[in-house]
Formats: sequence, C-alpha cells, structure tokens
Amino acid sequence: MALTVKQVASIAGVSVRALHHYDEIGLLRPSGRSSAGYRLYSEADLSRLQQVLFFRALEFPLQEICRIMRDPQFDIGASLRMQRQLLSEKAVQLQSLLAAVDAAIARLESERPMTPEEMKQMFDGFDPSEHEAEAEARWGHTEAFRESKQRTARYGKGDWQQIKDEAAAIFERLGALMTAGAPPDSPAAMDAAEAHRQHIDRWFYPCSPAFHRGLGRLYVDDPRFTANIDKTTPGLAAYAAAAFAANAERAKSPT
Repeated sequence: MALTVKQVASIAGVSVRALHHYDEIGLLRPSGRSSAGYRLYSEADLSRLQQVLFFRALEFPLQEICRIMRDPQFDIGASLRMQRQLLSEKAVQLQSLLAAVDAAIARLESERPMTPEEMKQMFDGFDPSEHEAEAEARWGHTEAFRESKQRTARYGKGDWQQIKDEAAAIFERLGALMTAGAPPDSPAAMDAAEAHRQHIDRWFYPCSPAFHRGLGRLYVDDPRFTANIDKTTPGLAAYAAAAFAANAERAKSPT
C-alpha cells in the first residue's frame, strides 16, 4: 500500500502542511517516493502517524514527541497502553469540567428573564407581570412603576421562585390569622401586612404604607387578583386589604 500525502491527510484528518512539517523535522518521514518525487506513505507510516496524533491529542509538544519516538527503545504497544491511561485520566478531568459547565449553564439559564408562559406555569396560571398593566392603569408612569419594570427585567427563574415562596408564606400567615379570628387591625395581622409591604419594597419598587394600601384595594377590586389570593382561603384578599389599610394607619401614628 502506498498513499499520497493528500490521501493520508484526508484519511487522518490532518493538513498536508502538517505532514510536510512532520517530514521536515524527522518525526514522520514517508517510506517512499514516486517517480516524480512525491511522498508515498506505507501502512507502517500510518501507524506512526497515529502515534503522533495520539500524543498531540494529549497535548505533547512536537519536540517531546520527536524525542519519544526517536528513542531506540520506543515500543508502540507500550506507548498505546500509556496513551490509554493518560486519555482515561483526561476523560475524568473532562467529565468534571463538563459537569462544571453544565452547572454554569444552569445558573446562567436560571438568571435569564422568564417568558410570560414560564411565569404563568410557575404561578399556577396567574401571571404576576400583569400587575404592571394594572399599576400603570391606576398610577400612571410613576417612579414606582418605572422602578418595578427595571428590577423585574433582571430577575431570573431563581429570583421569581424566591418571590413566590416569600409571598406564599406571608399570605399563609395572613390566612392563618384570619381563620383564627384575628381582626385585620390586630398587631399580628398588621405585622404580617408590614412583612408584605417590605416584600414588595425589596423586590419591586419603593412601597410606602399609603401605596401599599392602594395595592390592597387592587387585590379586592380586580377579580383576577382576588381569585388568585382566595384560592386556598376564601376571603383572604379582602382580609389582606384590610390589614394593609390598618398597617398604613398605624404608620401614621407617632411611636
């Protein structure tokens, strides 16, 4: 078997220029030449080229590969076993890197803004982003509205999950108070209302007690908000609105 340099390049997936370079440095000299002086490679040459490519895959410098393969004691079988061991170790390292990359991708994707459909899925069919339209309709293009738009545009899935969990815990707290018969203007109910106000202030926009009172009215006036809040505890939206109002009044009183 005698193959031209172009045929070897095609078979091995290397460039003709690389084969010429290997010849020039004495790393892989073809066994023969054609009558026209062109390089011709034998099966043994291909086996040697395979060794070169294995070492290159292991990131051995060409100078080191030349030193190894020119050694009179060089043994292809021993070399292959050594290369296999090195490749196995590299595979373990690459697997670890792959896991790290996957984790990084997951973190990156968790921080990307959620689509409206993803938002509805997370909030059981209720899209909290619709609050923006309601807020705009009620309060116009206020600073609070613009602040909410800017903040929520940066939130990813992890952020929205935390927002959902915090809000659920607050409404669960309000629901338990309502079920227990605590008046909405009781200290416990107003404290829960204050926790909700701070939740809105932290995640969406600066929320004054007066603004929070208006948000409570929205929860009662808009049947979509009412239905969503009342899902687990009927009447909770009205109770929360009353607690928000009582908390706003408490904020007016001197301490």
